[in-house]
Amino acid sequence: MHGLLDWEVAAILELFEQWGEIDRSHRKLAHRGSYTRRVWVSPATVLRVLAANGLVLKAPPRAGRSERQPFPEWATYTRNTIWIYDATQFRRCKDTPALAIMDLVTRKWICEIVSAEQTTTQVQVAFTDALEMEGLLELVEARQDAPAPASLFPLGDAVQSPPILLAVSDNGPQMTSGSTREFMAMCAIVQHFGRPGTPTDQAWIESLFGHVKAEWPHLDEIPDPETLRAELARVRHEYNTVRLHAAIGYVTPDDEHQGRGERIRAARRRGMWLARQKRIDYHRTRRVQSQLPGLNDAD
Repeated sequence: MHGLLDWEVAAILELFEQWGEIDRSHRKLAHRGSYTRRVWVSPATVLRVLAANGLVLKAPPRAGRSERQPFPEWATYTRNTIWIYDATQFRRCKDTPALAIMDLVTRKWICEIVSAEQTTTQVQVAFTDALEMEGLLELVEARQDAPAPASLFPLGDAVQSPPILLAVSDNGPQMTSGSTREFMAMCAIVQHFGRPGTPTDQAWIESLFGHVKAEWPHLDEIPDPETLRAELARVRHEYNTVRLHAAIGYVTPDDEHQGRGERIRAARRRGMWLARQKRIDYHRTRRVQSQLPGLNDAD
């Protein structure tokens, strides 16, 4: 009763000949048939007819799987060794993006710059401010005054000092420009780029932007760049000193950045153990008292 008619089978085969190289999917071919008003069948019917005639659609080529490049061995997971930066936009102030720099290890939001442009100038200004705020600018200047440039590789029998920082980012034009590369090299900062089209390689900074916009939604309603700049500075202080961060053991980024994080986590573990012992001692005492005659009798 529901069998295909001969002309419908012929129409499906004609669709394969004409559109198979373009659509490359039995689902698309089924919709192509109704789109061109030639045949109305389900994707499963198209697949069954093609299989019965020994026809196979060529699947579109898929991009090869790539692996994220690991960080260099010299980039130890301590504060002020790996920074990550990126730009984001807020809904009412979308023509004035904000570029932020964060310490990848301690999750401290170091600084941000709100500007109508996204060029290497904003990157240089932001990194100069961040280096000064973290007390690294003097180290950069001392490295610049050194007689030979810093290098990771041995030079004869001597080994030069490692770079000051590893700067992680995506492949935005302001990150990959020649001026940015020259600035980073001058500051003894090595750049590390994520894979194109793979935002998870910058998951740390993407998570920062996501939490900031979700927990301070009023930022999306600010139309004035000056107001946004002042409000971001306030939010940054609250993010670093008040908000507990799950990724670093529920301490604030400032606690982790200043070295207090492990002590706070150890104190919590100790407090949890003591509270458990007190509960056990309390219930054991109550149980013993309930088993002794006369202690619970009224006078």
